[in-house]
Amino acid sequence: MRARDVVNFFNCLVRFFSAALICAGFDYYAAAQDVAKNLSIEKGEQAIKIFDAGRHALSYKFAGVPKKPYIAELFTPAGVQVLRDSPPDHKHHHGVMFALSVDGVNFWEEHTPQSGLEVHRTFSKISNNIGDESRAGFVEELDWLAPDSDKPLLQERREIHLLKMKETAQPVTLILWRSRLSVPQEKNTAKLEGRIYFGLGARFPASMDRNGLYFHAPDGSSKEIEKGDSRLITAKWCAYSALADGKPVTLAIFDHPTNLRHPATFFMKTKGFAYLSATLNLAEKPFVLDFAKPLTLTYAVAVWDGKVDAAIIEALYKQWLTQAADF
Repeated sequence: MRARDVVNFFNCLVRFFSAALICAGFDYYAAAQDVAKNLSIEKGEQAIKIFDAGRHALSYKFAGVPKKPYIAELFTPAGVQVLRDSPPDHKHHHGVMFALSVDGVNFWEEHTPQSGLEVHRTFSKISNNIGDESRAGFVEELDWLAPDSDKPLLQERREIHLLKMKETAQPVTLILWRSRLSVPQEKNTAKLEGRIYFGLGARFPASMDRNGLYFHAPDGSSKEIEKGDSRLITAKWCAYSALADGKPVTLAIFDHPTNLRHPATFFMKTKGFAYLSATLNLAEKPFVLDFAKPLTLTYAVAVWDGKVDAAIIEALYKQWLTQAADF
């Protein structure tokens, strides 16, 4: 074989294997993209993390906590963390948390020996890409205990899911929070009470404490009340926009129409620091929960990059309601 033929043959081999490698590379890339599109969930010894297309969306701490499990981290689609955990001024504020007072035991605060404990028992379900791959999350069983007893005052079945909506006007991280509260079999009733901020609450980073804006659903039935350094508003959703380390973000909490005393009474802290919570207005109207009638509360927490206007939030709220039956 002449030298030129050898060179041509070698070049053909190079082109052949190069093409094969390129095709393999494209196949690998496509496969990686398919995997990246899926929601995923990871359970560690103390926390559960949920990912969207490989992006860290939230972290939920269920162990190694002072007195209650909670969402410790919640990220916008661009990766901005919008929560603060146990700040010096209120160490019992933990990211997104849920707490009330039950039979006179305060589960919100943690600094006294009389404070109650929300105790994680087990996860009855941890699931990736549920149903039509529109959600990933878990179901947790908890006992609400008085500090001096191992007999629960209240039992909770808590569901937290990262939701993928079919179409959204703007990228969003959307979390479903559902709490089913029931009275233990050995009790007949449980009295639910609380201060004006007891409920599902979110504490923001220090950088978001300044120059933020609260706004709510354009609902003509809403009533706003000033309470010293805070405000109360009845609305189907309420939002807060501010700068998180110089980056504009917006967080909104949605109240489902099936919830007790819908629309929710939202608490907004306006001075000192920023705080937003959806409440049942238990400070004015305590509620007696009966053994035969468990109470289910369904909320959503949405976070966006940028200052999002009310029209976009209202559209997502309505879309959430149409898909909520599937959750």
